[in-house]
Amino acid sequence: MMSFFSYPPEGMGFPFALGGGRGTFCDNFKCYSMVYFSSAKVDADHGGKIILPPSALERLARLNITYPMLFRLTNDMINRHTHCGVLEFSAEEGRVYVPKWMLGHLMAEAGHLLKIENVTLPLATFSKFQPQSVDFLDISNPKAVLELKLRLFACLTKGDVIQINYNEKNYELLVLETQPNNAVSIIECDMKVDFAAPVGYKEPQPVEPMETVDHDEQSTYDATTTELPTKEFKAFSGQGQRLDGKVKKSNDSNQTQLPQKQQVTQSKRERGIPNYNYVKGRITFARAKSLKMTSEEAMEETEEGFVPFQGNGQALRKKKRSKK
Repeated sequence: MMSFFSYPPEGMGFPFALGGGRGTFCDNFKCYSMVYFSSAKVDADHGGKIILPPSALERLARLNITYPMLFRLTNDMINRHTHCGVLEFSAEEGRVYVPKWMLGHLMAEAGHLLKIENVTLPLATFSKFQPQSVDFLDISNPKAVLELKLRLFACLTKGDVIQINYNEKNYELLVLETQPNNAVSIIECDMKVDFAAPVGYKEPQPVEPMETVDHDEQSTYDATTTELPTKEFKAFSGQGQRLDGKVKKSNDSNQTQLPQKQQVTQSKRERGIPNYNYVKGRITFARAKSLKMTSEEAMEETEEGFVPFQGNGQALRKKKRSKK
């Protein structure tokens, strides 16, 4: 529900508020942006109302115009028009202050003449908007925000690109449809609102389901192979390694040997130098083939300068020599 003042301005009599509209107001004014008006309110430039001079109010009073006062703005040079309400009557004589987005829609610059005439519009029952940027989707509750910002407007016109300000950011909305007419009043009315997809919006692509192995195919799968028929990840498919570096021998004739690429080759390297032959997913240990080997033999079989478990033990108490 959007509200508008329901009483005439101070100093105007009751007949002015309840007049039957016995005349028509029509005049030309030089248009200027709302930012040039010194006492304009903060949200005046993001609404749908204009500021007229006091003489326009006197003429409207003599014509006994019916409230709410709605106007049609026309740029006769290009034959473009829109509709608006009035914010106040405090502009300089011969001037009208218009929101910036409205000047852009009318393609009028500062100082151009605009024809302004009063009109009567039906109450709106439905309107549809199209955001001009996908940034509008960042608003958590766009309908509530739009309903709040439309209180700064008095009417809507099909084809207008209105502008609202939310969280210090401007959003442009194209008025795609209005009912029951192409120009409607939104003052104290119940209006349903709908949105079209923003300009530049792309529907999210559906996620393709992962490939699964059929039960029939899985039954024919040979358990001795190391790879599945599909490219899916298979857990615990690696090969084990012994701490002593020996390769376990199997008597099973059906067991397949490891591929040559998977055989771990231990190259002689110095301590502190990284193993450039490291295979991801495998842990290797540099061990001598036998702990009973001599230090010289172990040195040749293991890394240069490194022999595991070759330290000399020390006893805390010396053994007593046995008397013969």
